[in-house]
Amino acid sequence: MSGKNHTKVTEFILLGLTDSPELQVMLFILFLVIYTFTMMGNAGMITLIKIDSQLHTPMYFFLTNLSLADIFYSSATTPKMLVDLLSERKIISFAGCFLQMYVFIALITTECILFGLMAYDRYVAICNPLLYPATMSRAVCLKMAFGAFTAGFLNSIIHTSYISSLSYCGSNVIHHFFCDSPPILKLSCSDTQMNETIIFICAGINMLGTLLIILTSYIYILFSILRLNSVEGRRKAFSTCASHLTAIAIFYGTEIVTYLCPSSSYSPTQGKVISVFYTVVIPMLNPLIYSLRNEEVKRALKSALTRKRIPTLI
Repeated sequence: MSGKNHTKVTEFILLGLTDSPELQVMLFILFLVIYTFTMMGNAGMITLIKIDSQLHTPMYFFLTNLSLADIFYSSATTPKMLVDLLSERKIISFAGCFLQMYVFIALITTECILFGLMAYDRYVAICNPLLYPATMSRAVCLKMAFGAFTAGFLNSIIHTSYISSLSYCGSNVIHHFFCDSPPILKLSCSDTQMNETIIFICAGINMLGTLLIILTSYIYILFSILRLNSVEGRRKAFSTCASHLTAIAIFYGTEIVTYLCPSSSYSPTQGKVISVFYTVVIPMLNPLIYSLRNEEVKRALKSALTRKRIPTLI
């Protein structure tokens, strides 16, 4: 690079999902609806758990934290994407780009850890019910949740600081709809091999570590379910596990393809499509899959709606 003139990048241009104006309008409407449901579903779940004392258990405590993570990490990317779908120039400042990356990575890492904690909670509740009150006490749950968010933000500091310290002196066009690490690394005029290795190690420890906890927990849970005498009990348990594992499979599958595949095989078009699932779709599905299919949540929701109607009728 010495002896050559380079212009330092001060802003990035996001290409977005498509160049077609008609398709941009359709995607804007679709993603606005999804984002609205995401905010309403997760905020509603947090409120419902807070007002219903019967939902003040470790399982719903972790669901509250999952909903918080969904709200904030979806908000880190979706509003900007919606604005860009109706804008001719999709510009984001250098600082704004890495701030978006920092918040997104911190919260998506936290979400991975929360998935692992929720699986462990279900394992203890089903496989060791007598030890459940002591193992998953309020103090322990608070420490677990605090640890999940702390680990998420510390991991993001390492991740983001290494990428932002690279030199960007060529193209400033990001082939994506938000500032994600794989497409940004493609723009750097520095040697990114060390950064890619660090990202691979951090992402691998987080994703594969929590995925191992989840799979191990659910294997033990499924063996416990098979020992149940009640056919109806087995059916309900299998239904709940299947829905949980579906959400986990979509989340981890898209994450692993994005962050653990070799950079040489990274495709901008494929990356954008895959990213839509874990940035837009999963935050909307989580309250449905983890909560609204739960009989306790349905009862609490019905009770809350009934209490709200009574004063009006009087």
